[in-house]
Amino acid sequence: MRYPLVAALVAASATASANGRPPFTNGVFFKPGDGQSIYVRSTFGLLISHDDGCHFSWVCEQNIGYGGMFDPKYAIATDGTIFATTFTGLRVSRDGGCSFATATADLPATDPGRIADLWIDAIDIGPGGEVWVGTSESGKTNDVYRSVDNGITFARMGMQSPTIFWKSVKIARGDAMRVYISGYQVAGTLADGGQMQPTAHFLASVDGGAHWTESALAHVVFGSTPIVYAVAVDPANKNIVYMTSQAANPPSGDRLYRSTDAGATWTEVLATTQPISDVVIRDAQNVIVATATGGSFVSSTAGTSFQPIASPPQLACLGQRGDGQLIGCGTNWDPDYKAVDRSADAVTWQKVFRFVELDGPLACPAGTAEHDICDPLWAGLREQFGATGSTCGLAPDAAGAPPPPPSKGCCDAGGGGAASLLLALGAGGVVLRRRRQ
Repeated sequence: MRYPLVAALVAASATASANGRPPFTNGVFFKPGDGQSIYVRSTFGLLISHDDGCHFSWVCEQNIGYGGMFDPKYAIATDGTIFATTFTGLRVSRDGGCSFATATADLPATDPGRIADLWIDAIDIGPGGEVWVGTSESGKTNDVYRSVDNGITFARMGMQSPTIFWKSVKIARGDAMRVYISGYQVAGTLADGGQMQPTAHFLASVDGGAHWTESALAHVVFGSTPIVYAVAVDPANKNIVYMTSQAANPPSGDRLYRSTDAGATWTEVLATTQPISDVVIRDAQNVIVATATGGSFVSSTAGTSFQPIASPPQLACLGQRGDGQLIGCGTNWDPDYKAVDRSADAVTWQKVFRFVELDGPLACPAGTAEHDICDPLWAGLREQFGATGSTCGLAPDAAGAPPPPPSKGCCDAGGGGAASLLLALGAGGVVLRRRRQ
């Protein structure tokens, strides 16, 4: 399929405002069993490397199917299928990122397994390849769904609610039957006319979603909007689960809770001054908590207590690959000069990639969205970053001095202008609607 209208608009654009955020990385994802591939979320699309970070290619937002100040949650299947959550459904690429389609879009609106056109806000992939998602659609009945055929079809998991937005799902790495979910119930009017207060929910299942047990969340402190997230399950002990309470440490921090009994009871183990970006369980004793600008923290006591890490990069994301290597999202400019970095011990960090080293759009055949939409946008993005291509970890220029950060928002290439259409166009020319809780 060709995209002549998109190409014409790109060619005609001189200047436009993009999504209003500076360019930075804020998420990292891995393909199970692959020690070479790194998938990095950024404020201007998805960055993909298949050679351990030596070369990164760009997948633009329109190809994935979103726009604006929104960050999809990604999950990568063992076969390389890419799943991305959006406001209009679960977007799926089965060709490495060249093209995306909306899961179940071919089903009729009355089909109970249709998740197209719904805000997919939670996703995880279980150890057997099961794809779990949760919906957060205003004005509709939300539910948690599971797919056992790599995201082709989905089945409801009995959590239907017109008032709860399902915010997170986590599956134990060693047990596909152990599932944790969290949700946010909006305020409303009860059947008897009383007022229903907004409420956080956390539930666990030991039988793959056939039955659910809800946590009382006793002694958990909430923010002004009570939202909690299941963020990590101990791979060695499926009863140990970590949960964050969003904005529960005013004015901007989160609180981290640990449970040793599958969420029945909780103990607060850390309060941060900035939002927690990731929790990584290194092994039975060592746990790392990352924040972008509020410092990062390490526990050597199995997550029961934490200490600040001395001089870490500003970790807007942190993930641990199967080989134990830590991959993080630093700041491309001051103070880190590393858009992606790596560490073996969370003490010493090495640059993997900066934006000036971006190779270009993902190489895809004509007729795919990546080729027909993203390729024309590359000139503007290349101009903004001064991109000259990969250096495989070496200094990006002879002097080693990084260029200054852009003066405008992400992807506004000034006179170049092509990349500034990242907001003006939705996937296939459709503007995505935004929703608030």
